[in-house]
Amino acid sequence: MLTSLPATAPCSTARGPRSPLCGNGQGKLWKTQNSFLEEPPGLISVKGNWETAGFWRPLPPSPSIRKHWPGWFPRIKTLALAMRGYFTSRLNGSYEALKGGSTMEAMEDFTGGVAETFQIREAPEDFYDILEKALQRGSLLGCSIDILNASESEARTPFGLIKGHAYTVTGLDQVNLQGRKVKLIRVRNPWGQVEWNGRWSDSSLEWRSVNLEEQKRLGHCALDDGEFWMAFEDFKAHFDKVEICNLTPDALEDNALHRWEVTVHQGSWVRGSTAGGCRNFLDTFWTNPQIKLSLTEKDEVQDSCTFLAALMQKDRRKLKRFGASMLTIGYAIYQCPDKDQDKDGHLSRDFFRYNASLARSKTFINLREVSGRFQLPPGDYILIPSTFEPHQEADFCLRIFSEKRAVTRDLDENIDIDLPEPPKPTPQEEETEEEQQFRALFQRIAGEDMEVTAEELEYVLNAVLQKKTALKFKKLSLLSCRNIISLMDTSGNGKLEFEEFRVFWDKLKHWMSLFLQFDVDKSGTMSSYELRTALKAAGFQLSGHLLQLVILRYADESLQLDFDDYLNCMVRLENASRVFQSLSVENKDFIHLNINEFIILTMNI
Repeated sequence: MLTSLPATAPCSTARGPRSPLCGNGQGKLWKTQNSFLEEPPGLISVKGNWETAGFWRPLPPSPSIRKHWPGWFPRIKTLALAMRGYFTSRLNGSYEALKGGSTMEAMEDFTGGVAETFQIREAPEDFYDILEKALQRGSLLGCSIDILNASESEARTPFGLIKGHAYTVTGLDQVNLQGRKVKLIRVRNPWGQVEWNGRWSDSSLEWRSVNLEEQKRLGHCALDDGEFWMAFEDFKAHFDKVEICNLTPDALEDNALHRWEVTVHQGSWVRGSTAGGCRNFLDTFWTNPQIKLSLTEKDEVQDSCTFLAALMQKDRRKLKRFGASMLTIGYAIYQCPDKDQDKDGHLSRDFFRYNASLARSKTFINLREVSGRFQLPPGDYILIPSTFEPHQEADFCLRIFSEKRAVTRDLDENIDIDLPEPPKPTPQEEETEEEQQFRALFQRIAGEDMEVTAEELEYVLNAVLQKKTALKFKKLSLLSCRNIISLMDTSGNGKLEFEEFRVFWDKLKHWMSLFLQFDVDKSGTMSSYELRTALKAAGFQLSGHLLQLVILRYADESLQLDFDDYLNCMVRLENASRVFQSLSVENKDFIHLNINEFIILTMNI
C-alpha cells in the first residue's frame, strides 16, 4: 500500500511573518506499508527508537524566512524536518493519534530519553546536584509555574515570570559574592523577551559586586533576550515544577564525560497469566512480570546506587481508534530474598503477603510513562511492573537509567523441569496386599490379554472420576486417553501393560491431590493463577510465554480449568518433558533432530 503525505500547509502567526516551522512547499513523503521506497535525491531518513521516518529535503526556503532568520534557518529547517518526522511516526494511519499528549511525551519521542518530574517544594535535598548532573549529561530541562485556573494562564507575576509557561533551564553555576558562594541557575523564556526582574536579574545590583572576568565567564549581559540568571533559592521559591528528559548514551556526543548506563526490558501483561494488577490484589499480584535488578557499583560520591526506573505502556495511541485508552500503571521494588532467585524463578504469593516493598512509583496513574528516581544500597532487587487493575492487557517497556552499570534479568524466562524417575517394578511375589488387590483390579479391566486399550482406559477413568464430588469434571475423551497411553507406553504397542498402568495410576493420584490442594476457593475448578503454583509443585517451572500458551489452550473464557482440562495439560507437559529428556543425552538444554525425527516427535506428544 502506497500513501502520500502532503507538505504542511502555509500558515501565518499573529506576532509577525510566517513561522519558519510552517511549510509552503510541495514536498511529499512516499511510504509503503512496511518501509520507505528507494530514496530519491533529497530524501532524509531519521531513525528513532520506535519507527523510521523519511522526508523530502527541500522544505520551503522562502525568501522571507531567509531574511528574518538568516543564521537560524539551518537549525530551524532541521527542527521542522524532525517535527514532520515526529508527526509521521505518530500518525499510524490517522491524525487522531496526534490528539492530546504532553510536552514530556514529545521530548521522549524526539530523543528516546526518559523523563522525570520534580515538584520543587517536594524535591530532595540534593536537588541542585541532580540538576547539575543532568546538565552535564546533556539532559533537556524545563520548568514552569503552576496555574490554579485558566484565567491565570500566561499571567505575569510582579517579578516578571509567566504562569503556566514552559521555561528552559540552560545552566547552573556558583558565583563569589563578598566572600561566599551563591548558587545560581540560568533560565530562558522561549519568547526571547520578558525576563525575571528580581535578584541576579540582568540589571540587578548584585552583579556590581562581581568582577568583570567572572561576569564574562557566566556570560552575563543586560539584554532583553529572554535568558536570565536568578538565585537558586529564588528559583525554588517562584517555580513549582521541573521536568528533566534524560538522554540515552547514543543521543550524546562520543566525547561526553557523563553518561547514563541504560538497560531496557520489553514485556507484556497478558490476561490470565501475567496481568495480575497492583499489590491490592494479592491473589494475582505475584503473577506479574518480575525483573531482577542487580546493582553492583556504588555512585562516585555516595554509598548508594542511583537509578531511574521508567515504565512505559506501548502503542496505546495506535490502539486509540479501536477504543483503547491509557491504562493506570506503576511498579514496586522489593529486596531479593536470596541469591539463587534466578534458579527459583517467580516469587510466590506468600512472599508478597509477608514482605513490604522498599520503593515504588509515586502513584499509579494513566499516563503513557511512569518514572521515578531511587537510591538503594548495592544488592539484588525485584521490580514488579503492573497495571492497577488485574486482567488488563498491554505491552510495556521498562527502562533503567543508572549512574553505574546495572544488570536486569527477567525471572519469567526460567524453565526448569524436575520430574522424579519412574519407580522400578516390584516382583509379583514381593507385592503387598494392596498391590495384589490392584493387580486383580487390572486383570478385570484388561481381560485375558492383560493390556488396557484406550477405550478401556476411557471407561475406567470416567467411572472413577465421576465419583469424585470435589472435582468439576467433564467426560474424558478417547483422544485424551490415547495421549495418556502415548505418555506411558514404553513398549510402543499402543496399550498399557500392568507396570505402565500402575505408574500412571500413581501419577493420577498425585495430580489429583495437587488439584485439590491448589483449588484454594474449593470451586472444583482451577484458575489460571492457581494452575501456575500447581504446575510448579508438580515439577514444571515454565516461562511466562509458555505459561501463556498453556492457558490459551486449556483454560476457558473465564480462565478456569476443569479437572479433565487440567489432566490433559499435565499429561502433555510430562509427555513432552520425558521425550525431550530421552533425546537430550549429550546436552541437557538442546536436542538435534532431522525432519523425520521431528515429525515422529510431534506425533508422539
